[in-house]
Amino acid sequence: MKLYLILSQLLYLMSLVFWLPIWGLSFMAFDQGIAFWNSLFVLTISAYPLAVIICSILAWIFYNKKRRTAVIVNLIPMLWVLGFGIFMFI
Repeated sequence: MKLYLILSQLLYLMSLVFWLPIWGLSFMAFDQGIAFWNSLFVLTISAYPLAVIICSILAWIFYNKKRRTAVIVNLIPMLWVLGFGIFMFI
């Protein structure tokens, strides 16, 4: 369990390296003007580091008390990773 938390959080840390250029490029969504969906797209991408930090802290807090909750909380940032992966391969 501890190994899972460490490895998954290392994956999240490595993905932050790739997140930065994607975040910078996401502002090109505003090239055609500001719209609700463009803003939502940029905000969703911008929220990834916050989700990683908050979920990592909560996972380690829940690690001692509720291990299943720690696993579930730690999987929340994986939604961004999988979403990006699916988007890149389709």
